[in-house]
Amino acid sequence: MPETTPFDDRDELFHQQALVLKALANASRLKLVDRLVRGPCPVGELTALVDSDRTTVSKHLAVLRAHGIVRDRREAGAVVYELRTPCAASVFACTRKMLEERVVATRAAHGGRRSRHARPGTGAA
Repeated sequence: MPETTPFDDRDELFHQQALVLKALANASRLKLVDRLVRGPCPVGELTALVDSDRTTVSKHLAVLRAHGIVRDRREAGAVVYELRTPCAASVFACTRKMLEERVVATRAAHGGRRSRHARPGTGAA
């Protein structure tokens, strides 16, 4: 059975997916989304989470909002952010699983020793 999608053009679907993934391709934005997977959060708490100034965090949140990843609402005078689509949690679970498998494979290849200098994806061990 073919996959159902609102996109008539598969190339456009892949293009849009690439834009969303590009919006997520930043460690601070990943931290923000990871926190929002657990539920709505006021902007002040998000600012403290990434240890950055409010302007920078607002810019990160604007990128996420522009790509339909988060939405904001006013609640008792505070701005609260939440995920638009909770399935973002599965993206985090999947990438975490991929990284864990890579670490296990790397340790097995090196006799169980941890490499202090290798970074995932660099090929360095």
